[in-house]
Amino acid sequence: MDVNALTLLVEILDAGNLSEAARRLKMTRANVSYHLNSLERSIGQQLVRRTTRRVEATEIGLRLYEHGQTIRNEMMAAQESIASLGQSLQGRVRLSVPSGYGQLVMSQWLLEFKRLYPGIVLDVVFENRVEDLIRDEVDIAVRVMSEPPQHLVARDLGAMHYVVCASRAWAEAHGMPADLDALSNVPLIASAVVSRQLRVTAYQGIERHEVIVEPTLISENYLFLRQAVLAGLGIGMVPDYVVQQDVERGDVVTALHDWRLSIFGTRMYMLYMPNRHHTRAASTFIEFMLERAHQAGRREEAGRSTERNDKVDEPQQPDQS
Repeated sequence: MDVNALTLLVEILDAGNLSEAARRLKMTRANVSYHLNSLERSIGQQLVRRTTRRVEATEIGLRLYEHGQTIRNEMMAAQESIASLGQSLQGRVRLSVPSGYGQLVMSQWLLEFKRLYPGIVLDVVFENRVEDLIRDEVDIAVRVMSEPPQHLVARDLGAMHYVVCASRAWAEAHGMPADLDALSNVPLIASAVVSRQLRVTAYQGIERHEVIVEPTLISENYLFLRQAVLAGLGIGMVPDYVVQQDVERGDVVTALHDWRLSIFGTRMYMLYMPNRHHTRAASTFIEFMLERAHQAGRREEAGRSTERNDKVDEPQQPDQS
């Protein structure tokens, strides 16, 4: 069996149609179709079902696809090993990160990685879509969600913590929400939603509570939401890292500390396509980011434990009644 024809079958099924496969392989569509027909004749069976828009693997085509993936990945790994002999780590990593988390948390990790591996080209997009992985526009995406898509590999980067917050001036003038239901009656600053209404789920031990709110200031840009909170435009409901430094300085205060909030998801994941060959550059990047995220998670948990202990040890005020 022709190994090149087998890897071409993999490219066709990964692309989803002959035209896209031709574009990726820098071949004409007629040439791709010719090689596919030749492979099917040599096997004596149909390997793909063609429709006007897509190609799908038959049962025998799927089996050959799995073998072809292994062969292609091994060939690419061998070529990379030979090309990198005696050289510093090189390659290209195409990365998509959320606008807020990417700018406020990951940016320092990305710069550190670039300093360690100057030969690797980092192509970073700040956005909140997952579809680019499927379109093969990015190698890795970082996203907030409760459950990652089953068709993607998901590496856990840690828990997401949302806070209810406001500028100190706003809190002194209007007071902070005393319970979850009060969020329905305040000018709320939050990330973009499909409709005006936003469903907030909150947990306190085994207790679960939901409240429907309607933000009055909405944006996907968390830096803008932070500015809105600092400007005293209302109550913010944002990830804790957005206002962490402002809280530490005392410019922003928080409320509803006993509740664990969930809005768009409870965890951060690094996502990539299964069975796609990862270059040494991409594999090194993945492990580097996982280690930095886990280090940050351990520091945050230690900080929260200290805060809880401080609250427990805090002396009680004498009864003034």
